[in-house]
Amino acid sequence: MTPSKTIALSVLGASATILALTATLATAASPAATAIATRHANFKKMGGAMKVLKDQLTSGTIAKPQAVAAARTLAAMGRVQPKLFPAGSGPSSGVKTDALPAIWTDRAAFDGKWKDYTTQADKLLAAANTGDAAPIGAQFKALGGTCGACHKQFRADK
Repeated sequence: MTPSKTIALSVLGASATILALTATLATAASPAATAIATRHANFKKMGGAMKVLKDQLTSGTIAKPQAVAAARTLAAMGRVQPKLFPAGSGPSSGVKTDALPAIWTDRAAFDGKWKDYTTQADKLLAAANTGDAAPIGAQFKALGGTCGACHKQFRADK
């Protein structure tokens, strides 16, 4: 192979690498990828908050400041999460997501589920502020029911 062919192949290889890298970065920074990553991180926060409450309820000891903080997180996420499902951020985006297309084809029902969730999360925050395990437990169960109802209709099984 001549030196000029070697250089040409090297330049071609480098160009292909740069193109692939640019495409990867563009995909990672796409609005859909950002929305999916953000909502996934928020769902992890919600899971952590639910765990704090579940652990306290299971132990029978309510640590009011932690219970209130967890309930506050859950209530706040109910107001943020629905906005993180913009058009184009579903399975058709090419980014891995458990969100089902029904979110976008039946948006009114999806938004209604979030409204139910937020109502129950606000009630959980009020219950947590009492520091009393009985109302916290009842409202924790009610909130969990709204989570399950939404997952059943709008989330792919893992």
